[in-house]
Amino acid sequence: MQEYLEFFQQNMIMALVWVALFVALIANIFKSANAAYKEVSAAQVTHMMNRENGIVVDIRSKDEFKRGHITDALHVLPSDIKAGSFGSLENHKSDPIIVVCKTGQTAQESANLLAKAGFEKVYLLKNGLVAWSEANLPLIKGKK
Repeated sequence: MQEYLEFFQQNMIMALVWVALFVALIANIFKSANAAYKEVSAAQVTHMMNRENGIVVDIRSKDEFKRGHITDALHVLPSDIKAGSFGSLENHKSDPIIVVCKTGQTAQESANLLAKAGFEKVYLLKNGLVAWSEANLPLIKGKK
């Protein structure tokens, strides 16, 4: 035990970095475990769309949506979700809702808000449309 204390005293910066990384890892695990949504892969999204009447909600900008989106995806802006304006999505409260953005980072807040608004099954496409494209799955271009 004495050797560890000496090592940490001699390498204080490195020790603090490791402690910070450990704390960040634990916080990330805790946050994921307590999230109101679940992360799913591109394959799981296709299964939900084909077998469970899953609805894809694309929260990217209008221009990004026009450049390419998942088939039958609904375009809902994050500002609309924050305002509680869900449009036609309101009719699908018990269906799986898959929230999609470009990388999977910005969709987290929208997924949490949808879950808090009473949507029963909210999912997030892990790594967003980047993962969808890497899986060589199709994107529809142009206006829906």
